[in-house]
Amino acid sequence: MRPKSPKSPKDMMQAVTASMHERTGKTLEEWVTLVQASGLDALDQNAVRRWLKSTHGVLQNSQWAIADAAARAAGWRAPTVDEYVAQQYDGAKAALRPVYDRLQALLTALGPDVVVEGRATYIPFVRARQFVAVAAATRTRVDVGLRYTKAPRSTLLVESAAPGQATHKLSLQTVSDITAEVEQLLRAAYEQNG
Repeated sequence: MRPKSPKSPKDMMQAVTASMHERTGKTLEEWVTLVQASGLDALDQNAVRRWLKSTHGVLQNSQWAIADAAARAAGWRAPTVDEYVAQQYDGAKAALRPVYDRLQALLTALGPDVVVEGRATYIPFVRARQFVAVAAATRTRVDVGLRYTKAPRSTLLVESAAPGQATHKLSLQTVSDITAEVEQLLRAAYEQNG
């Protein structure tokens, strides 16, 4: 039996929202009203999450849902994947964009079930679960987090818990670093997370 497909971020947010009152004693709308009355800048989601935790003891998933809803009520909208990529590969990291673009082309070609998502500091590639996360780690290095159930043998891999949901990572500096071995490592991560 094939494992159930993961929920999208939107589906996960809806699930957290649906159970908000049961878990926190307030509905999402009540929390948003409380954030608005607190004097906090609702667009500063980190500050809102810290306040929810320290003042109200709200747990992490609920913090994220409340902060997101409060920010949206204040006019914020989540960036698109393309906007996240553009932000990550801008300025001093712009020279790394061709590395990301090549990785994205390879990863999305692995199968029609590959979904590209956006995050502030990395770009996850998801199948049944996240199997690769690509991050512009420094001005000269892209880190590729790979999630394995059984890691292939490779001198390119090091054990790591980041970026994303990685068990291992490898680092790239130029497009020419994306060798046939790197492509095999990407495919192995894809195949182990289907």
